[in-house]
Amino acid sequence: MTLTVVVADDQPVICAGFAALLAAQPDLDVVGTAANGQELVALVDERRPDVALVDVRMPVLDGIEATRLITRDHDTRVLILTTFDLDAYVYDAIRAGASGFLLKDVTGERLVDGVRMVAEGSMLLGPAVSRRLVADFAQAGAARTAVRTPALDSLSPREHEVLLELARGRSNAEIGGDLFISGETVKSHVAEVLRKLGLRDRIQAVVFAYEHQLVLPGE
Repeated sequence: MTLTVVVADDQPVICAGFAALLAAQPDLDVVGTAANGQELVALVDERRPDVALVDVRMPVLDGIEATRLITRDHDTRVLILTTFDLDAYVYDAIRAGASGFLLKDVTGERLVDGVRMVAEGSMLLGPAVSRRLVADFAQAGAARTAVRTPALDSLSPREHEVLLELARGRSNAEIGGDLFISGETVKSHVAEVLRKLGLRDRIQAVVFAYEHQLVLPGE
């Protein structure tokens, strides 16, 4: 299956370079580029790509607000590009709905793999941002009273186990090892969890689990 991708960066050389790198892959189709967030939102409205590769700092409309608008209105997954892994803007972009981030000095192979991972629903976060994200939602969840939602009752016992593992930031391989099931089986369970709960990706699964107190701080 071919994945469609758009690239947004206000530096023409970088934008063209990333676009050319992705377009050279047989399973990736770059359907457009944008020089600012406003152009990006219009491009996504028109082309409905699977993934948007987005620079966090752009003129007219920055990557954070563009991400918020894109994920509000479309199923397109956003992969943020940044210069520093502790950039506060990156954290805001994740909160706005981005599925992950990569540093701009990323290798070509890592960039291509990142686009594919995000497209299939994996979250792509550096360790520092992962810790901040989980800690923030853990703190928020601890302050709430547990809320039961009918969607949770639709999960099988195994899917519930997988959701808890997702909330702890475990990879498919780690989940499979702990639950003694194959990676493909884990992938199938993850897809069902996201579908039944109406979630876009693993990051939203983490948010959901903490907001519903399925996982508590320190677990």
